[in-house]
Parts: sequence; C-alpha cells; structure tokens
Amino acid sequence: MRTTAEYCREVFGEKLYKLSLNAGFTCPNRDGTLGTGGCVFCSAGGSGEFAADPGLSFSEQIDRAKAQVEKKFRGDRYIAYFQAYTNTYAPVPVLRDRFFAAAEREDIACVSIATRPDCLEPEKLALLAELNRVKPVWVELGLQTSNEETARRIRRCFPDSVYVDAVRSLNGMGIHVITHVILGLPGETEQDMTETVRYAVRCGSGGIKLQLLQVLKGTDLEREYREGKVSVLSEDKYLRILGSCLSLLPDRTVVHRMTGDPPRDLLVAPLWCLRKKRVLNRIRALLPDSPDAVSARDSAPSDGSV
Repeated sequence: MRTTAEYCREVFGEKLYKLSLNAGFTCPNRDGTLGTGGCVFCSAGGSGEFAADPGLSFSEQIDRAKAQVEKKFRGDRYIAYFQAYTNTYAPVPVLRDRFFAAAEREDIACVSIATRPDCLEPEKLALLAELNRVKPVWVELGLQTSNEETARRIRRCFPDSVYVDAVRSLNGMGIHVITHVILGLPGETEQDMTETVRYAVRCGSGGIKLQLLQVLKGTDLEREYREGKVSVLSEDKYLRILGSCLSLLPDRTVVHRMTGDPPRDLLVAPLWCLRKKRVLNRIRALLPDSPDAVSARDSAPSDGSV
C-alpha cells in the first residue's frame, strides 16, 4: 500500500492539498429518482459539510479555500475536490462548466470527483476522459460495502455490478479510481468488511478510503441508533479491523483515508473519534515503517493535506 502523500510525490513530484468544493448538485437517492431520504448514514450536507459555499463561483471557492489553509500548506498547487453529494449528477454541459473551471487553473494539479457508480453514463465518461487530458482526474466511487444485503439495508440503491462496470470503464481511460468503504455498517461482521476491501482490489480500484461509520444528527441512522437498533464500533475494534483491511492491500493500492473527522456539531456517535490526535497516533502505530502513514488529509475530510 501507498499513502496519498507518497502517491502525489510519485505522480506530481510534490505534496498537494485538497480544496473541498461544492458544485451545488444533489443525488438520485434524494430527489425522488431512486429515493428521497438518501443513504441511511448520509447527512443533509451530502458529506460535504467541509466544502465551500455553492453560491460562490469556482474561482471564488478555490481562492477562499486556499486562504483558509495558507497557514497549514506552503505549496503552490492543489487538488480540486468536488465533494458534496453526487458530482456527476447533472447534464454534461453543466458538468463541463464546473470541472473545466477548476482544471484550467494553473494552481490546480488534479481534479478529484466524488460520485455514485450509477451516475456515469457514456457521455459523462467521455467528458471525464476529455478532462483527464487537461489535468489528471481521480474519481471516488461510493461502494461502501460489497454485501448486497447490507447495501439494501443502507439504501444504497445500486447493485455491485454497476460498480464493477464503472471501475472497468474508468480504468480503461487511465483515471485513478478511489473506492469509498465504510467500516462498521449495521449488521456487518469483520469478515464482511474485509471482503469488501478484497472485492475493491479484485475489481481494480487503484485507491481506497476506509471510513469509520459515524452517526450524524438528522439521519435515519441516528433514529435507529437512538432506538437501539444499531451500534457503532469501539476504538479498539475499529483499529483492529482497520489493521486487517490494510494488510490485504497490494503495494500498488493508494490509501486515501483511514478514518474520518466528523463535524463536531453533527456527531452523535462514536464520540471517541473526536480525539483526533490520539486516533492518528494509534493508526500510525499500525504502520511503523511508513513515516507518511497518516497525513492530516489521509484521515480527515476537514483538512486537505495529502
């Protein structure tokens, strides 16, 4: 396995910093196309609580995000990260306007796009291939689990086969694929979680994000948690499972995240993940031979360093 910092040095020759952007999109699992409530764990912000104000232009979003991190990061180039909701869920002309507005800036080294694998129709794949000729493109696919029963339980609303097709298509265009996996989903065993990691590797995902299941206010998961229908992982159990998952990764796989930094005002459980420094130190201990094992961004969506 490689860390994101190591991968960026190999590909770009320097450390980069992610700037979280908001394209103002929604999700087919929210607007009635597939559902109206989203996945059971998804917050009202569509996992984009740390993204910029969608009312700003992309140049304004990028400039404001750069100003916010200038004390943390001394580099000259950044990753434009389209984070909130489903970032290929719009007509192609709209996507073209959003993506190229970021990619054509000299201070943007790479464009990273978070989306659902069922929102990558042929014309959108063609657009991503075109964008990839301007700046390197990363596409983050929200698989969460390879267990179809769990997928129905969390209202993911697409079968695994759609993910397989998306990975194959993106790999064929030379786009770096990152698979998002949540550890601790309701009813899942450690075997379920490690099998999801194996599945992502078998399917050809070049990168992976391992995310602790967090219960956020206003979600259906919060209601089920308060009713005692679901539980969350303890710190020790999460770290044990995380270690098992990391041990399965080939040397070529890039680990883009190993836990998660939730919005403090939205977090219901587990509260132990707010002890960020302690958690990062314990994760570093899992990888004693890698000095770059965990950068702030590898672990936390609120901090863009990679």
